[in-house]
This record gives sequence, structure tokens and C-alpha cells, in this order.
Amino acid sequence: MDDQATQNTLKGMAIMAACMLLLPGMDAIAKVMAVDHGMSPAQVTFYRFLFQFVCCLPLLIVVSGKAAFQAKRPMMNLLRGALHAAASLLFFTAVKYMPLADVFAIYFVEPFMLTAMSAFFLRERVGWRRWSAIVIGFGGAMIVIQPSFEIFGWTAFLPVACAFLFSLYLFMNRAIGSSDTPLVMQTWAGAGGTLFMGVAVLVGHGMGSVDFRPSLPQSVDGLALLVLLGSMSGFLHLFVVRAFRMAPLSLLAPFQYFEIISATVLGYLLFREFPDLSKWFGIAIIVASGLFIIWREQVRQREAKIAANLEAAG
Repeated sequence: MDDQATQNTLKGMAIMAACMLLLPGMDAIAKVMAVDHGMSPAQVTFYRFLFQFVCCLPLLIVVSGKAAFQAKRPMMNLLRGALHAAASLLFFTAVKYMPLADVFAIYFVEPFMLTAMSAFFLRERVGWRRWSAIVIGFGGAMIVIQPSFEIFGWTAFLPVACAFLFSLYLFMNRAIGSSDTPLVMQTWAGAGGTLFMGVAVLVGHGMGSVDFRPSLPQSVDGLALLVLLGSMSGFLHLFVVRAFRMAPLSLLAPFQYFEIISATVLGYLLFREFPDLSKWFGIAIIVASGLFIIWREQVRQREAKIAANLEAAG
């Protein structure tokens, strides 16, 4: 690896680490809006995607001009946004009722789901070691879920459903590929998420759910937090995409677990929440299983590369 490639890899790692530490701030804002400002999770999710769209669109117009409105896969990008919005709605609903660190710990079953989906739908080879890690990782999630279920009921499974939808969202990213730039994808996803949540708020409110109650920000502080939520979402995910273009996926994937650090800190500082010993044990199992899956993927890719080189040489 030459010096430039090494510098790019290090920059990618630094960007990814920073983004993972900052992203839980979005969820802390969502919890503040729900708990302190009385805004429903669905309405918070609507504003999150609205302000993502509002913040990204001017930048996209400056960068792309008329091409900003000429996405190559518009419907796919709108669907991405709707899927991401549904996942965000479940997550924001969960953080309204549960500690931030608990929600993140349960949500970390997402890498296991993505691996399982790859095996079933894409026919990717998943060996017994990775299947074992998936089973053990789900066991760790159950350790976190069990006391949460006793306290919060079925709400404790919302992060699991969120993880499933976000896995589908990542599949959509793979389906779209690089046909559109990251900025185009984020802007159109913001539009798709806003449209989806607008309908969801109306339907959910019509059914009498308090978690879908429509409302406007009641203070300047509340409006500022919502704008911050949307802009953080749009720009931090842009930086994540940039990080993945500078360093290998397998190298950056473990940095996702940095989120549990800032989620725990924010949960304690803002809401006086802190995981007990049994939950830390479950979190450790989830993280260890996820890291093992990532390590096995690196080994598999290295073996495949060696085999391909040997075949080419022979």
C-alpha cells in the first residue's frame, strides 16, 4: 500500500469513528423532543427527513445545477427514503420509552440480519462459524431484551424491527449501486422519507395513536433542535459514504460499535440512564459476535483473493 492509499485509509477510519460517535446525538435529540417537548415520534421522524431534504437540496443544486433533478434511479431512491423513514420511526419510538444504550444494544443485531439475508437472498456463502456467531449474537440481544421486555413490554422489540428494516435499506443501497452520487441519493431519500412520514402521521393519527400525533415546534429551541436533527442526518451520512470510499468496508465496519459509547454517555448525561451489569454482558456478547463476523469476512475475502491469484498463475 502506497503512502497516499495509507493516508486515505487513515482518513476514512477517522471520519467513520467521528460519525459513529456523533450519530447517537440524533437519537438523543429525538428523545428530547418526545420527552421534554411532547412531540410524537412520528412527527419528529417527519421533521428529521424534511430538514434533511431542505439542507441537502441547496447544496445539491450548487454542486449539480439542473442535474440535481435528474436522478438516474429516482423511484429506487424515494423507496430508500421511505424504508429508512420506517426504520427511523421505530427507533425514535423505542428511544421515547427506553434508555438510549438499551435501544442501540438491541439494534446491533442488524449486522447479523444482513449476513443472514445475504445468505438466503443473494446466495452468498456463510460458513458454520459465522452462523454460530449470528446465533450467539442473537443470544446476547436476548440478554438485553429480557429485562427491557419485563419493563417496557413489546416496545423492547422495536429496535429489532428497526434493524430488519435498516438491513433492507442497505440491500436497496446495493441494488442502486453507484448509479447516482451520494448527495443525490441523500437528497432524494430525504424527499422519500418526508412523503412517507407525511402519510404515516395522517394515517396513524386517524387511528388514534398518540405516537403519531401531528404537531408544530412550540418554541425556537424546539425548531432549532429539529433543524439540527435533519442536518446532522443528511451530512453525517454523506461523510459515512465518503469514509467507505476511502477505506475498505471490512476495516470500517467495527467502528459502528462506537455508537454504544456516545449513546451511553448521552443517555447518562441527559436522562440519567445507565445499563446494568447484565445488559453490559449482553452488549459485550453482541459486539464480540459482530466483530467475529467482520473478521471472518476479512479471512474469506483474503482466501478468495489468494485462490484467484493461484488460478490465474496456474
